[in-house]
Amino acid sequence: MSDGALRGSRLGATSYETDHHVEFAPRQPVSYDCPNGHVTTMPFSLEAEVPLVWECRCGSEALLRDGDRPEPKAVKPARTHWDMLMERRTTDDLEVLLKERLDLLRSNEVITSAGRTSAPRRKKTA
Repeated sequence: MSDGALRGSRLGATSYETDHHVEFAPRQPVSYDCPNGHVTTMPFSLEAEVPLVWECRCGSEALLRDGDRPEPKAVKPARTHWDMLMERRTTDDLEVLLKERLDLLRSNEVITSAGRTSAPRRKKTA
C-alpha cells in the first residue's frame, strides 16, 4: 500500500462540501430589549417557539419586544436539615434524646459503634 496516497489531506479536519444548492430554513429576526438600553436581535426559525426572555450581554434579562413579562415561577423554599429533622421527630422526642446523650457524656462512658459500653475514659496526663 502506498504511503503517499492521502498526503496533503487531513481526514476529518476539513470539509470539502460547498454551500451550493443548500436551502436554509426560513427565519425570523426577533428583538429583545434590555432594561439597560441594549437591544439583542436573534434569528429564530419560523417554526421555533420564541422565548419571552433572553439573557442580555450585560447579564440582565432582556424582554421580547412588544411582549409581556412572563409570570414568575413559584419557587419552593429550600428545606434545611432542621426542617427535615422536624418532619421525623417532635420537640419532645428531641428533648429526651438530648437528655440521654448528656447523661451519657456526664457519666464519662464510651459507646462503641456496635452500641456496647466500654470502660470509663481516663483523662490523659502529660
